Amino acid sequence: MTEEKKKESRHVAHHHADLPYRRDRRARPASEGSQKAPFRQHFARHYAALDLGTNNCRLLIARPQGDGFAVVDAFSRIVRLGEGLATSGKLSDAAVERTIGALRICADKLKRRNVTLARSVATEACRRASNGAAFIERAYQETGIHLDVISAEEEARLAVLGCHVLLEPGNAPALVFDIGGGSTELVLIDTSTTVPTVIDWHSAPWGVVSLTESAGGGEGPAGLASAYERMRILVRESFAPFAARLPKFDGPRRLLGTSGTVTTLASVHLELDRYDRAQVDGLIAPAASMRAISQRLAHLSIADRAKLPCIGRERADLVVAGCAILETILDLWPAERLGVADRGIREGILRRLMASAA
Repeated sequence: MTEEKKKESRHVAHHHADLPYRRDRRARPASEGSQKAPFRQHFARHYAALDLGTNNCRLLIARPQGDGFAVVDAFSRIVRLGEGLATSGKLSDAAVERTIGALRICADKLKRRNVTLARSVATEACRRASNGAAFIERAYQETGIHLDVISAEEEARLAVLGCHVLLEPGNAPALVFDIGGGSTELVLIDTSTTVPTVIDWHSAPWGVVSLTESAGGGEGPAGLASAYERMRILVRESFAPFAARLPKFDGPRRLLGTSGTVTTLASVHLELDRYDRAQVDGLIAPAASMRAISQRLAHLSIADRAKLPCIGRERADLVVAGCAILETILDLWPAERLGVADRGIREGILRRLMASAA
């Protein structure tokens, strides 16, 4: 990484996976759907949060420590539960099998880590799929994990609760976004209160999986450029009602993103050979750099994207849709800098659980 890039970027926080997270502000009480883990021992109070999205299955197990918590165990796997959902309207058999396999691993970790209280949530794929309820029942029968299908609004609020401490200081409203696999949540917040107040929020039906399946593809420079423009148009149209409600003001705008898209692009910006959460979580990157990276990736073939460190074959086909969403967010909220968070819904769930048990 060049010295110039090092000067351009700075970190507001470094958090290794096994180090404490800060809890700078009080979390709201745990909402309905919290569950007792079947195995408990008295000498450990561990809490768990599982987030099953359209693309990823992610588990975080932690114990309270000081004003925050320390991570005890974690798991993340790309399962692509929503693969094919945009065209078929249902979860495919292959996607269900992949996801059940990941949930079995999570169930084993919950048992072995003496979890006191856990909450497991599912988001857009299960909200939209015609067989979503059947999948939820099968997951419970085969793994013992009860997945709570949460609303888009709760998804947005949990993401904010989990990552807002990484926002740069300021008095004006800030925008927090979460680019998922099946949807994107945009949340305008007021940080002048002890707990950030949600001023407005919006959920668009485009995430990296749904947008890729609906408008991705393209061969050669012209085809790739055309596909990227199609994606940008779809996202812009879906954001239009929220964009019309956004406040107009002078001065710097604060922007914070939590998603695989922003952490991946941050890794490319830092020229990392492999993903390093300690360098990415809390990074403040120039928006212009993130735009330039997005444009470059959008005009590379999938094979060429797959050769880039921190993208690889697993993300090569989906990352461009994330770039289209990110650039559209930067259009409607023209911040000069973008905060990057490798935290979100799971951390928000843990804060609520620990607050309810305090």
